[in-house]
Amino acid sequence: MAKKGILIVVSGFSGAGKGTIMKQLLQQYPEHYALSISATTRKPRTGETDGVEYFFRTREQFEEMIAKGELIEYAQYVENYYGTPQAYVNDQLAAGKDVILEIEIQGALKVKEKFPQTLLMFVSAPSAEELKNRLVGRGTEDMDTIRARLGRAVEESQGIENYDYIVINDMLEKCVEEIHAIVSSEHSRVSRNINFIQQIREELSGFSKGE
Repeated sequence: MAKKGILIVVSGFSGAGKGTIMKQLLQQYPEHYALSISATTRKPRTGETDGVEYFFRTREQFEEMIAKGELIEYAQYVENYYGTPQAYVNDQLAAGKDVILEIEIQGALKVKEKFPQTLLMFVSAPSAEELKNRLVGRGTEDMDTIRARLGRAVEESQGIENYDYIVINDMLEKCVEEIHAIVSSEHSRVSRNINFIQQIREELSGFSKGE
């Protein structure tokens, strides 16, 4: 039986380390996962490349993608659009890859609504103080933007209950292994193997009849 890919949404507070975790996960298990690349209207940070970290688009280009129905979901976050192009995700799932969407909570709930079997995971730093320290320490944004991100985190904390799992990013290696173990376990869920169950029933029925 060919393995069917699982659609995985990973969300978390800004500064919780989602990007670092996902990069490590793909490096360790490249045959298992594909990371969906989001489109965004925010400006590239130093070292970021179009088509690698994000598809960087103007507001006009992004709104055209919305109009054409080319996005699984999209949302605005700190004055910028973020969205998930649909074609890439469908191709990878069909190939048996577990596809990871690294998106914020609004988008995550939209994806879950459209695709109920989506696995939702929320990544958090071990404390609010550590979260603030990480945001300040990466040195990519001014304090006004950091305050906006922390304010947004207050809102996001109200939606954690909608997720299937919460993962605390204290030690990177441990966190990566925990996520991989969760996904591996999800592949064995009865609800994800209905076709296999039906196939076994049919074969057993045939054997019992002497076929």
